[in-house]
Amino acid sequence: MPRPIQATIDTEALSHNLGTVADRLRRDASGAAPFIWAVIKARGYGHGIEAAMAGFGEADGLAMLDLEEAVRCRELGWNGPLLLLEGFFEPGDLDALVHYRIGAALHCAEQLDMLESSPLARQIDVFVKLNTGMHRLGFQPHEFRAARDRALVLQADGVLGQVGAMTHFARADDDAAVTQAQIDCFLRTIDGQAGPVSLCNSAATLTPGLAAGIAAGPQWVRPGICLYGSSPFADRPADVFGLRPAMTLSARLIGAHRVPAGESVGYGHTFRAPRDMRIGIVACGYADGYPRHAPTGTPVSVGGTRTRLVGRVSMDMLAVDLDPVPDAAVGTPVVLWGRDGPSVDEVAAACGTIGYELLTAVTPRVPRRVL
Repeated sequence: MPRPIQATIDTEALSHNLGTVADRLRRDASGAAPFIWAVIKARGYGHGIEAAMAGFGEADGLAMLDLEEAVRCRELGWNGPLLLLEGFFEPGDLDALVHYRIGAALHCAEQLDMLESSPLARQIDVFVKLNTGMHRLGFQPHEFRAARDRALVLQADGVLGQVGAMTHFARADDDAAVTQAQIDCFLRTIDGQAGPVSLCNSAATLTPGLAAGIAAGPQWVRPGICLYGSSPFADRPADVFGLRPAMTLSARLIGAHRVPAGESVGYGHTFRAPRDMRIGIVACGYADGYPRHAPTGTPVSVGGTRTRLVGRVSMDMLAVDLDPVPDAAVGTPVVLWGRDGPSVDEVAAACGTIGYELLTAVTPRVPRRVL
């Protein structure tokens, strides 16, 4: 039989989360609610492009990084807008953008050079990206207007279609003042330009009134992690927002035995039994994407009962404390995170990381079951 581990992807949870976000935006909106780019980068945050498309069928558009992912969406029948968040990387990409009707972020002069060298009218939709303080991609404020003017000339020449503006928030999850300063910089720099704008990531989208308070053109928000049932906030769990986990990483016990007091468990003997105790061995390890640095105490569910990881995570196995689960035996189901277990954010917090990393790190050798 196959090794007993599985990632279950719930497309109904994806749809529910999209609807929850859309409802919040409609309640907050003083006028028309923002449009939603459902972000499906990194293989749909580890959930799979096909599952993400199935779950986000009601989104206004899909946004991703890889051209291959965008093309796959078209091949699967997506007819709405698509946006490459890092844009294109070489002139040869432009033919695919035209053929598959894919939009792109414009964030550097080199991309404008490629477009100006293009011999054909292409009608590619773009968002010119402004760096408002994230200092990742985007034109500096003093460069933005010249870049936008070049884009508008290309629009007049038929090379570009719709020309919008976008930025990315650095601290929407924890610092409202920094976010407001970025909004102020954005609005000041675009100076009332016509065309759509896109600013809000998951944290900004979930912040009441923030998207509605940005006075600019038609607005596209870009929720990502929240659509998969994980929270962008360290201090607020996903269920506070009515979100449901879309991925459940589950396995089974493949061993169970008693460890005498004073004996140690696993590589490096990082855990020593304080008393006689039962230990269970789970068919999941860091080669499956479970974090090797997960410490003793990381939450896990065994047979529906919450318990803890003990010792160091191995490549293919990890150990759990079975004392709270006296009836557990070989074959007992285990939930590492997701439905009927700890949330991915709880596991991430125990590991000193974020749910994004865990969801996207589940490796290809873990079978996916899509509901």
